[in-house]
Amino acid sequence: MICAAWFAGTLKIGALHSLPVQRDKGVQAVPLRSVRERCYQTLAYELGGVLIAAPLYALVFSKSVEASFLLIASISVCVIVWSPIHNILFDRVDLFLSGRVASDRPHGLRLVHAVSLEVTSTLVSLPIIMWIGGIDFWPALGVDIGLTVLYTAYAYVFHLVYDWLRPIARRPEAVWKRTR
Repeated sequence: MICAAWFAGTLKIGALHSLPVQRDKGVQAVPLRSVRERCYQTLAYELGGVLIAAPLYALVFSKSVEASFLLIASISVCVIVWSPIHNILFDRVDLFLSGRVASDRPHGLRLVHAVSLEVTSTLVSLPIIMWIGGIDFWPALGVDIGLTVLYTAYAYVFHLVYDWLRPIARRPEAVWKRTR
């Protein structure tokens, strides 16, 4: 997390909406999602996730709806801090390696994106499940794995629909090449 924050800080977060790329003549900016857009996306993602996961948690583990929402919302708040950092870094790496924007991401890489978000989010959620859920390590790990599977499937569908509803505007005449 410290490394990610340092890396994001060195990238001047306010300018993360585009990266310079070389065209045949001159340098242009490749559009990426802005920090504001990524924050909006994260809030929509987490709200939808809480509305799906909390009632399921209450049903499966015979917990009250209030206790379930408290637990899932607490996990969500921590993931809200991590998710935009993860998404921005993932977008930048994808653009650097492939020259592709997020809305053009192929399905296989969408799966990698979804899984990488959930795996890294597990580092945050396991202690919260143990503390707020009041359960020991192994049962908490089981809950975490169940939530991770649920959220991984949800992340894939959410980001696919989100990119379809809010595609990144491109300049069709441009042939982009990445630069170092």
